[in-house]
Amino acid sequence: MVILKIGSKLALILALGCGLTAVAASVEEQGTPAQEKPALKALMPKGLLIGAAINQRQSDGKDALAGAIVERQFNTISPENILKWGLIHPEPKRYDFEPADRYVAFGQAHGMAVIGHNLIWHNQTPAWVFTEADGARSTRESLLAKMQQHISTVVGRYRGKIHGWDVVNEAFDEDGSYRKTPWHEAIGDDFLLKAFEFAHDADPQAELYYNDYNLWKPAKRAAALRLVKQLKERGLRIDAVGEQGHWSLTTPTAAEIDATITDIAGAGVKAMITELDIDVLPRDPKMFGADLATRAQLKAATDLYASGLPPAQQQQLAARYGEAFGIFLKRHDLLTRITFWGVTDAHSWLNDFPVPGRTNHPLLWDRQGQPKPAFDAVVAQLQAYKGAP
Repeated sequence: MVILKIGSKLALILALGCGLTAVAASVEEQGTPAQEKPALKALMPKGLLIGAAINQRQSDGKDALAGAIVERQFNTISPENILKWGLIHPEPKRYDFEPADRYVAFGQAHGMAVIGHNLIWHNQTPAWVFTEADGARSTRESLLAKMQQHISTVVGRYRGKIHGWDVVNEAFDEDGSYRKTPWHEAIGDDFLLKAFEFAHDADPQAELYYNDYNLWKPAKRAAALRLVKQLKERGLRIDAVGEQGHWSLTTPTAAEIDATITDIAGAGVKAMITELDIDVLPRDPKMFGADLATRAQLKAATDLYASGLPPAQQQQLAARYGEAFGIFLKRHDLLTRITFWGVTDAHSWLNDFPVPGRTNHPLLWDRQGQPKPAFDAVVAQLQAYKGAP
């Protein structure tokens, strides 16, 4: 057990590494000013990037609060939406590159590793991609041609500017089978292999990734690792597999997180934590697909912290982040990047998922852009690691 003092206001008791069991903290009302907090990027082990997904207002410079956090704290960025097919290529012969150009310029201006998210996904892809002019479903040949043209155009435009691409996103179901998507139905199992082939052709120097959630579940992780093996057997490039890290306060366990990282690395690629946030609100399968009346009832019953996250729950969140970063640091040589999905709680996607309109608190900065006890827990782990012999 190690006691670390952070600033002059906060004492955290952390059990380092995977065995973290408790975080006890006393926080005075004012806390340490945000501008005096350390920068996470300065504390990271060499070779391990830390970043955030940013929205268009942030990459356009219209959200000064979040922009200042990103500039100070991070050395890599991902786009929440602007590089997804539906936004950048909404019509067959029309691309909208301006928001993406500004996103890339933002990262370059601040010396960050710029990530491209994503090229092939079943969501946020226009219906025209999967149909022909006469309304018929696209054939394998037609859809492969559309895939190649899109990837060649988008990746080619940012050749040498985007560090790495999430080539395919969320292609497997929880049992490890291929997700039933228009991509798989029209092309077949090798749609993933073709996407990686096209991406490499468009920019041979860019890193290429597979990205998915719940890879801590063994069957789903095994499917992703089979993909790695298939790509390698065909001589195709894949540099890393990303576990999205949309976790709760209790799931997955520390052992499951650790196994995810070590198994990915065991397949001969690096692991990444790509969309990290911690959901503090209740979630139940019945929330998905609920009608409007049921959603309203669920919101009323589960929007527990609309007035703010109470101290006890703040410490739960801090303990969870401290536990996670203990594992990341233990396995830092197997990781290349940790990216939070969002900057402050105010704009987290979890405010509207799976029930719209709730007030969630999943990130390190609150709605006013102030660092939370969770931020201090992460700093404590990083400082302890940096100071270790």
